[in-house]
Amino acid sequence: MTPTEDAEARGYANGRARRDVIIRTASEHFAERGFMSATILEIAAACGISRAGLLHHFTDKEALLHAVLEARDEEDQERFAPYVQTHGAMGVLRGMVELADHNRLVPGLIELFVRLSAEAAATDHPAHDYFARRNERIRGGTARALRALQARGLVRADLEAANAALLLTSLMDGLQLQWLFDAEVDLAQEIRGVVGEWLTPAGRQAFDAALPVLAA
Repeated sequence: MTPTEDAEARGYANGRARRDVIIRTASEHFAERGFMSATILEIAAACGISRAGLLHHFTDKEALLHAVLEARDEEDQERFAPYVQTHGAMGVLRGMVELADHNRLVPGLIELFVRLSAEAAATDHPAHDYFARRNERIRGGTARALRALQARGLVRADLEAANAALLLTSLMDGLQLQWLFDAEVDLAQEIRGVVGEWLTPAGRQAFDAALPVLAA
C-alpha cells in the first residue's frame, strides 16, 4: 500500500468511526426526546463536533434519522437471520422470541422504537413510510411462515395466518411500550406463550429445537 493509499484508508476508517458515533448519539437523542424535538446542534455537541462537522456526514436531520433506522435494522437482522437460515419458517417464530429477549438488554433501542413509531403515525413524519413498510414486511413474512408451518403440521390448521401475524406484530409492539413502564414484563415469555398456543405438539418440539448453528 502506498503512503497515499494508506492515508486514504485511515481517512475512510476515521470517517466510518465518526459516522458510527454520530448514529449512536442520534439514536440516544431520538429515543430520549423524539425526532421532532432533538436538534442537529445538540447531537453535534454531544459528539464533540460542530454542526457543520455533523452535516459533512449527514446532509440533514432526516438523512440522520434514516441512518439510525438502517443501523437498527442491521442489528436486528444480524441477530434474527441465523434462526431463519438454520430453521426456515420455524426460525422466524423462534427468532422473534429471541429478538424480544435480546431487546430488553438494550433499553435504548426499545425507547427509540416506541417513540419514533408513535411519532411516525403522522403521515407527514419523515419515518412514516419506513414504519409502514416495516410493519407490512413483518406481518407478511410472519403470515408466510405460519402458512408454511401449517402445511407441515407444525401450526394448528384452524389458525388464520394473516390475523395471527397481525396479532403477533401488535403484541410485540405493545409489549415494548408496557416494558418501558414496567421492566418486570418478560417480553420473550409473553410472545413465546402466544406462539406456543398456535403450535401443534410436533411444532412445539421443532420450536424448542430451533437454535442457530454457530459458526466454528
